Amino acid sequence: MHQGGWARGGQRQLLAAALVLVLAMAAQAGEFRDPARDVQVTTLDNGLTVLTLEDHTTPVVSFQVWVEVGSGDEARWTGLAHLFEHMMFRGSRNLPPEAFQRILERRGARVNAFTSRDVTVYHEDVRSEDLPLVIALEAERLRNLDISEGSLDSERQVVLEERRLRTQDDPSGLAFEALMALSFQAHPYRVPIIGWKSDVEKVGVPQCRAFFDAYYAANNLVIAIAGDFERESTLDFLRQQMGSLRSSAEVERNPTEEPEQRGERRAEVRFDVKAPILAMAWHAPATGHPDGEALDVASEILSSGRTSRLYRRLIYEEPVALSASGAYWELQHGGLFYAFSTVRPGQQIDHAERLFLAEIARLRDEPVTARELEKAKRSLEVSLIQGQGTSHALASRMGRDWVSFGRIRPLEERLSAIRAVTVEDVQRVARTYLRPEKRSVVHVLPEEKGSAGDGAEETR
Repeated sequence: MHQGGWARGGQRQLLAAALVLVLAMAAQAGEFRDPARDVQVTTLDNGLTVLTLEDHTTPVVSFQVWVEVGSGDEARWTGLAHLFEHMMFRGSRNLPPEAFQRILERRGARVNAFTSRDVTVYHEDVRSEDLPLVIALEAERLRNLDISEGSLDSERQVVLEERRLRTQDDPSGLAFEALMALSFQAHPYRVPIIGWKSDVEKVGVPQCRAFFDAYYAANNLVIAIAGDFERESTLDFLRQQMGSLRSSAEVERNPTEEPEQRGERRAEVRFDVKAPILAMAWHAPATGHPDGEALDVASEILSSGRTSRLYRRLIYEEPVALSASGAYWELQHGGLFYAFSTVRPGQQIDHAERLFLAEIARLRDEPVTARELEKAKRSLEVSLIQGQGTSHALASRMGRDWVSFGRIRPLEERLSAIRAVTVEDVQRVARTYLRPEKRSVVHVLPEEKGSAGDGAEETR
């Protein structure tokens, strides 16, 4: 992920906070008007989808390019989606390395990118007058990206160092990598977003060019623009700059589906840790499933914040852990309900796991209280409202919804679904999805005395 700066950041944060407060008050009074109802959708002749939302509240505009490719599309070489997140900043025919970011940051822009298992997203938050420059720069690197031995070797080393810091030398990173590989045994979601080390080391320019040609085609891109801009003139300029980007006759997708899990799976990772890590996951529905809101409420009650059941049980009542958290994680082709805990040094991880599973069983076997239910629903509503407070948040919502659903979901639809969750719904989804035979468990433990190696060896 690339870091950027923002001029007058404090003023922007104050404005955003004030807007969120106004939105929350309006929602409670039933007077909230969903800003995304004014989104317009335009498809260029080459298949490029453009989502536009004019909002002249502040002189800021967010421009986001959503590429419909993530690590879940990688069937052969792993880590390419994330590698291209880096290479897109390495320059093009008319831009030297890192110039894209430097040019915009000198104008006070915030520039960044991220890769997930389903998408790669490039985003810039800029002053209104700099939007044409952003469009021209994005068009340049989409059309003329430098995919050469020099740029690949440079970013390969950056990614390998990132992998070392975030996974190989990080017990939490190792725990998460092991949990994904254990939970998904067939689908590419099992692969780490950053890729396996051996693939990143060996992938060459021909494979990178083939990947770019396959997925960075106009009809596999969604552009989301929200903020202070003029729609028609912006669309005219977009057509001029990006209307000639090539299309792909067919964007291939990985056909693999994850088979049903028929028994608990366990893995043990040895590493130089003093505080063991417990990680668990259960298979859950893909994004958009009708049970999604009930699972969100269940995760709030179980593992969100200091008043959650897991936090109270493992940290306050029986202090065996340093942390306890989790969530329902939606993905395009599947989901996970997961939870993590860092065990206190000197405490037994098996004891922490028994307490953990006791809380899971209580969620299945006993109805939650009305107070817990309302608190969880209110927290989710507030988070949803906060997601409307900035141009960046609105553009993100637009891009994510369009990629996932092919439409922008009305805010009222989402709020109504949260409000409709009942005590019975929470118990039902816990019984349906949090079953022992659907569970995967990872323990990260101290290295055994006399063991060789650094404890961070990878397995495929």
